[in-house]
Amino acid sequence: MKQVTLPGGERVPALGMGTWNIGDHRATRAEEIATLQMGLDMGLRLIDTAEMYGEGLSESLVGEALAGRRDDAFLVSKVYPHNASRRGAVAACERSLRRLGTDHLDLYLLHWRGDVPFEDTIEAFQALQAAGKIRHFGVSNLDLSDMEEFWDTPGGDAVAVNQLLYNLSRRGIEFDLLPWLRERNVPVLAYSPIEQARLLRNAGLKGFAAQHGMTPAQAALAWLLASDDIIAIPKTGQRDRLRENLGALDITLTPEQLAELDTLFPPPRHAQPLAML
Repeated sequence: MKQVTLPGGERVPALGMGTWNIGDHRATRAEEIATLQMGLDMGLRLIDTAEMYGEGLSESLVGEALAGRRDDAFLVSKVYPHNASRRGAVAACERSLRRLGTDHLDLYLLHWRGDVPFEDTIEAFQALQAAGKIRHFGVSNLDLSDMEEFWDTPGGDAVAVNQLLYNLSRRGIEFDLLPWLRERNVPVLAYSPIEQARLLRNAGLKGFAAQHGMTPAQAALAWLLASDDIIAIPKTGQRDRLRENLGALDITLTPEQLAELDTLFPPPRHAQPLAML
């Protein structure tokens, strides 16, 4: 399993499992739990969730999947911006912990920027660390100016990751934000790495994948895995799809293949507004 090093030195899998829209329907629950458990069995230890996902339904499902094997996972969750005050984030984290059936998170993220000052959120994160409720903290959906402000806020330079929308069709962060993060050794947690399956229907990617003996999903994931500081968290609730995703770990794209993908999906030539889903 390829790994990515967090700023503090801990190494985590470069391929994990997202859970957006997982846990919403009773009919698919058993397969979703089986998929998460199979992923853990196969080394996909990083599981990403959030209090927003199904208003806690995703966290509850993840907790059920992790019952009796919490130590197998590097567990990530996120706090709503309106809950990210000094007291609000602590209370929100406690609720997430109850739903997840655990006493700590490995990584806790601010889901996106809201009206609460960064100073208050960071103080809450530090209090949760001191209490042993979280091990690392980070952010999600922060653009360059927000990241600069967060970093310059006391304690903000302890940020472990920035979770961002990043895939072949969403490369805007490469112009300014990604270089800034790389200068500070802050990895990107790439959500929607296959653009909620829309990339699978892209004619150019389909042709590339067929030519090189892989599926479109594997090509999209292998492109992200070619970087040493990107953690991809594709979401699937189906075991066959998970097996397909795992196949990306066996693919090492050549410089020629990477150049071909640059032609199909050109990198940005100017700064762009931060993309979000």
